[in-house]
Amino acid sequence: MFSQFFLSIPISLRFMLLSALSFAVMTAFVKLVSAHNIPVLEIVAARGLVSLMISYVDIKRKKISAWGNNKKLLIARGTVGTLALICVYYAVTTLPLAEATLLQYTYPVFTAMLAFIFLKEKIQRSTLICILLCILGLLAMVKPNLSFDGEVVLPWFSVFVALAGALGSAIAYVIVKRLSKVEDSSVIIFYFPLISLPLSLILLGNDFVMPNMEALILLLFVGIFTQIGQVGLTKAMQTEVVAKVSAFSYVQVVFSAIFGLVLFNEIPSIWTFIGGSLIILGAIINIFGSNKK
Repeated sequence: MFSQFFLSIPISLRFMLLSALSFAVMTAFVKLVSAHNIPVLEIVAARGLVSLMISYVDIKRKKISAWGNNKKLLIARGTVGTLALICVYYAVTTLPLAEATLLQYTYPVFTAMLAFIFLKEKIQRSTLICILLCILGLLAMVKPNLSFDGEVVLPWFSVFVALAGALGSAIAYVIVKRLSKVEDSSVIIFYFPLISLPLSLILLGNDFVMPNMEALILLLFVGIFTQIGQVGLTKAMQTEVVAKVSAFSYVQVVFSAIFGLVLFNEIPSIWTFIGGSLIILGAIINIFGSNKK
């Protein structure tokens, strides 16, 4: 029965579900490896190295050119994505996992707006309802972090960096959608680590920390699950409108809350459960809206 339900989900949303789970696992590994005092930029570089090797092998397997057609847009996607990734990783290492993911996942709102402006994609009613419910869910989970005197418990700088990462992610996803019309998905994925690896190493400078064996394994898993997430995301973007798949990606919040509880003993409050329920409801509405279409 479960398999029938899973197969009834549109293929684009199945790809996004895989992507969301993979990215949630990846962020958990980022938080684990940060406990070994590995700098954020070094984590980004390690992720880029692993992804670059996997992407290059995939391109060779397909026997296609690695350089693509629209090089300027591919470089722009890699640059914006790298800057957004640095912001996201910083938020993950300085905030509780659930809260960091929640702030990051304001990006579908930005994505839907950018796709409407630049790609002329109409925001469907089911997607709009999903986004609204997800925003209410985010407010329910974040609002308890505000004290009665208006002071924010979460560090302001980390919150700002997380939101900057969300905006950068939205821009990168819109670029991916445009590129997917003329570029192979493997080429789009390849350009991300091609830019992120040298850029993060330049920004890292002399702050490199030699990882021990445990940290090295964690860094490897960061790269592997990043690649799985990128493949799922790119495939989803190629088969569905940007606003719809990005709205469904909110399920990563639920995955991250689970990992936060199991791995870091971050016990979600009742507000987290209320907000998570709203997010799941929004995702279900999004699925049924897609099926109806």
